[in-house]
Parts: sequence; C-alpha cells; structure tokens
Amino acid sequence: MSTTLNPPETGTESLAVDRSVVNAALDGRWANLRRESRDLCLEPEFRRVSGLSMDDHRERVLEQLHGLVARDAVHRAFPARLGGMDDHGGSLARFEELVVGDPSLQIKAGVQWGLFASAILHLGTEQHHDAFLPGALQLTAPGAFAMTEIGHGSDVAAIGTTATYDPETEEFVLHTPFRAAWKDYLGNAAKDGVAAVVFAQLITQGVNHGVHAFYTPIREVTPEGRAGALLPGISSEDDGLKGGLNGIDNGRLAFDHVRVPRTNLLNRYGDVTADGTYSSSIESPGRRFFTMLGTLVQGRVSLSGAANAVSKMALATAIRYGNERRQFTADDPNSEVVLLDYQRHQRRLLPLLARTYAAQFNHNQLLQRFHEVFSGEFDTDADREDLETLAAASKPLTTWLCLETVQQAREACGGAGYMAENKFTGWHSDMDVYATFEGDNNVLLQLVGKRLLTDYGRSIARMDVAGTVRYVADRAADMTLHRTPLRRAAQSISDFGSAARSALEIREPAVQRELLEERVETMVEAIADALRPAQHASAAEAARLFNENQNDLIEAARAHGDLLQWEAFTEALATIKDADTKRVLTWLRDLFGLVTIERNLSWYLINGRISNQRARTVTSYINRLLARLRPYAVDLVESFGYSPEHVGATIGTGVERTRQEEARDYYRRLRASGQEPVSEKALRDAEKKAQKKAASAR
Repeated sequence: MSTTLNPPETGTESLAVDRSVVNAALDGRWANLRRESRDLCLEPEFRRVSGLSMDDHRERVLEQLHGLVARDAVHRAFPARLGGMDDHGGSLARFEELVVGDPSLQIKAGVQWGLFASAILHLGTEQHHDAFLPGALQLTAPGAFAMTEIGHGSDVAAIGTTATYDPETEEFVLHTPFRAAWKDYLGNAAKDGVAAVVFAQLITQGVNHGVHAFYTPIREVTPEGRAGALLPGISSEDDGLKGGLNGIDNGRLAFDHVRVPRTNLLNRYGDVTADGTYSSSIESPGRRFFTMLGTLVQGRVSLSGAANAVSKMALATAIRYGNERRQFTADDPNSEVVLLDYQRHQRRLLPLLARTYAAQFNHNQLLQRFHEVFSGEFDTDADREDLETLAAASKPLTTWLCLETVQQAREACGGAGYMAENKFTGWHSDMDVYATFEGDNNVLLQLVGKRLLTDYGRSIARMDVAGTVRYVADRAADMTLHRTPLRRAAQSISDFGSAARSALEIREPAVQRELLEERVETMVEAIADALRPAQHASAAEAARLFNENQNDLIEAARAHGDLLQWEAFTEALATIKDADTKRVLTWLRDLFGLVTIERNLSWYLINGRISNQRARTVTSYINRLLARLRPYAVDLVESFGYSPEHVGATIGTGVERTRQEEARDYYRRLRASGQEPVSEKALRDAEKKAQKKAASAR
C-alpha cells in the first residue's frame, strides 16, 4: 500500500472510467483511421532509430515515405480518379498520427503530400492534376513547397522572388533578385526534391498581380529514380544540422532567370493568356491572395493535431511513471510515497492533462470543419474564413501547450526524463519549430485578433438606432458595475464567510463560460475603442496606434482560443452517456476552466470581474479537483489510445514498478529476518526516550 497524501473525496473512489468511451470521444469521427496509423508506426520500418547521423536519418525517412506509398497510405485526400478517396478529414487524421513513429516522418510526409501535392491539387486545374500529381503521389517526383523567404518569413505577400511573363516564348522567368529573396527552410530542397511549387510575384505587361504559384523542376532525375544534378539556373544550399527534425533535408533555393512554360502557372485563381493578359475570378488582389493561401490551411490543422498527439504521449509517460515511482516517506516510515500522490506533482501534470483534453476536443471540431469545407459540404467564403480563423487560433495554443507539456513532463520524471530513451528530449527538439511552422504563433493570433475586431465592428454597424441606444445604456451600466469598486464590493459581501457558496458558483458551467467569454468581449471592446481614432488618422498615426495595442490584441485572441477549447470540451461531455465517466470528465473540464481563470486572475481582479474571496476559492477548488481526479489519472492517459509500445519510452513500460517492488520486497525480507541495521536516528530517539522515562521516574 502506498501512503496517500491527498485522498480522494468520499464517494468518488468507486467511479469507473470507461476507457473505450473516452477514447472514442477523443479520437473523434476518424477514430479507426487514427488507430490504423498509430499501429502502422509500431512496425519497425516506421520507428525512429536513435543516434543516426543526419545523412542516415534523412535516408531512412525517405525510405519510410516510399513505405507509405507502398501501403497506399498517402492518396486518401486526393481525387478518386487519381486513386484517392476525396476524404480530406480522414487523410489528415491519419497523417497527424505519423508523429508516433518519428516527427521527421510526419513533417516530410506533410511536405510531400500536404504541401507540395496539395498545392498542385488546390491551386492548379485538371490539366495540372493529370500532369503533376501522379509523380507527387507516387514519390517519383519528390517536391518542395517554396514559399518562405529569408527576408520576409510570415509576410508572404511581400516576398521578393519574381515571375515575369515573356509573351515571345510564352514562359515565365523566375528570378531571385537579392539574397533575402532566397527560399529557405524548405523540406526536400537540400537533397531529395526534383521539383518545387514556387511562390513568386506574377508580373505581366508591367503589372505586378501579386503572389502566385508555379510548378518548377529543380533537379534531374537519375536512372535509379533519385534526385540528380541541379538544373541550369537553380541554386541550392543545405540548411545543415538543425535543433530537431534532422530526418528532413531542409534547404534553400534560388532562381537565376529560370524559365518555365506558361502552363506551369497553377492558375485556378489567376491566369495569363498567351499574349500576357491577366485574368482572375477574384477581382480584389488582397482577397485573391488570401483565398489562395486559405487552400493550404491544412498545414496548420495538421500541426495542431500532431502537437496534441505528442502532448498525450508525454503525459502518458509522465503519469504512468509518476504512478509507480516512489520517493520520501510520510506517515509510514517503511513505505515511500508515490510521486503522483504529491499535490505539487498533481499540480504540474493534471492541469496539463485537462488542457490536452480540451485541445483535442477542439481539434476534432476544427478537423470536422476542415473536412466540410474541402469536401464541398459547406464551402462558402464565410465557411473558409471561419476555418482559417479557427486554425489560426488552434495551432498556436496546441503547439505552445505541447512544448510546455513536454518540458513539465520531462521535469516530473527527474533525471530519467532526460535520458534520450524516454523520448522527452527528442520531442522537445523536434516540436520546438512547430511554434513557428506554417506561421509564427504570435502572427497567427494577430490574425485572429483582427477577425475579432472585424466581427465586433460588423455587430456595431448592424445596430439600428434603438439597438445603439440600448448598447450604450448597457455599457454605461457595465462601467458602473465593473470599472468602479461597486460590483467587487457587492460580490465580496455575498461571498463573505461562505467559501462553499463561492465554490458552488465557480463550478457551474454557466459561470465558467461567462467569465471566459466576458474576458474576450471586454478585451476586444477596449482595443476597438483604443483603435477608433485610427480610422481618421494618418497612416503613420494609425500604425502607431495599432502597435501600441498589438500585445493586447494577441492576448484577446489567446483568450478567444481558451474559450473555444472550453466550449468544445463542454460539447464533448454531452456525448458521454456513461454516468461515472461523464462525472470524471466533468471534473476534468472544470479543472480546465478554472486553471484558465486562475492563470488570468490578475485581469479578473483588476477589471472587477471577480472578488478577492472568489479568487481564493478558484485556487482552493482546483486543489479539491486535483484530489478527486488523482485516482483516475492513469485511466485518463490510457484513454488516449497510446500504448507503451506506441510511445516507446522505457520508463512508461512498467519497469519502474518492477524496480520499486523489488526494493520494497528486499526491505520487507530484511526486517523480517531481524538483521536490518538500526538507524542512528532511531537509536538516538530510543536513547532520548529512555532518558526521559528515567528522569520522570526519579
């Protein structure tokens, strides 16, 4: 028996969590495909081999990609006439789980089929599909996605590479005019790629029509089907050893007046006739640009899903280990305490567990929305705009959560967590770049913040006179209640002397929703008010005002992402029919909501949204939830569906339990034999007790 420092509350110990029910909810609509992909990663061919050199790691991952092709594992999102199934959501669900085998495998597969081939599919027309997709799908034409430039990063609209049309030869001339316009960080660019989808400023008849994509051969193909020499005008450099993901041959590309046929323009959204006349179905250049980039949103969606997978594996390892590893005695001098029984250990891991559940439920909704848009079920401009905003909100939160989870889980496992065999250090190295992949997280949240401001402006603009009057009156009342001490004082009076009443209120879903929602709304309104003078200001003054409020805008977007996750968790709870399971998951949802509120308590206090009494109750109730959830921590990570074999971390396989049982058995036998040495402390304590007794007798 272990010593229990934080026993669960009476009446909760006998609850039974149905792991299959929880797993079904977590894995979502494409559960079977997720499980198939995880199990594929159990095959030795797809497992990461530690200690490989960079060159050997790259070669192994390339062979793994050929293995995926051989198993028909890459076509699912593509048209049926090309061997696919037009199943966009299912394809992404399978792809995300490849991170179980090796993050380098997941990302290189994403480069080939999620970026290179998908750009051909979504930006090209049927003639491009027929000409270029077979090679991309069968991996006879490994390709790079040449968008990012050294000098502009996330600012794709400002890239320097040009594609100038020559009507005499009916060719585009691709050119890199300066060093900062080199394409960089491109998978398949350093070694394996024979073609690239190159993004460049399309110039024809002296007019720049903005960024468009061009299918561009970059290397010869050898008789063995491998990438050979660079083609004339193409320059390439190897990015070399990176902080992680070294199974991918990232590199740079530059173009010195490289000519490609006019028909290599991926012209779904913009075309050039033989004489150089440009046309597009989308009149606005800005709208056209964002529409083209919006077709590539699946990169952000899949990174979010893969980050969740790593968070789950890290937590599964740390909680399995923490449930077995013992350290320090408490009330029983002969029994050390299991790490997960310590409140601090629970505080480190269980809130991350709650956040990971919330992130996964939110991702399931995002993936569903992605599928609806790309399958054509719901594919209006508004649907695509919503999808882009949701992806831009989700990807930062999940990738940051992954890095935080991996680090905390590593520390929670002590020195064992630092061993490469237990995966944490490798995950940290590989997942670090996910925070800037497919858009820097802060830039993405800024996009979300701008959308929130736009929606706020639209809601104000749609109000009639009566509605405006009511709105002003409501805001005046809000000012009275929240921006003076009156509301805070009233709440303190109602809470005074009744922590139980405060706890009952904050555990109510309506109260949690209100607190999370109100923070977003209040922040957005305050930013909108601060930016209102920019409407009639000079460009320089408008830029200054925006910059002054940029951080607040990003924080508002992050708060919006928290709200989306809480709502997704709550909606998922409604699908759980088993009463015990639902009760445990409700505690976990409450933990997510309350740790989110606790993280932002200063804002709630400063803005009068919560009293000092209730603020203290938030923290105390979190501690109660930790004790309630402790008995079910292992159930909750086992429900992820990642077995110890999937994860591959030695300390997550039960070896620690064996070691601990061996040690405990040794000391039991030693005590039973009567040969256990007496500790100096015990001897001194006995002597003091005897002396005290003798003195008392005198």
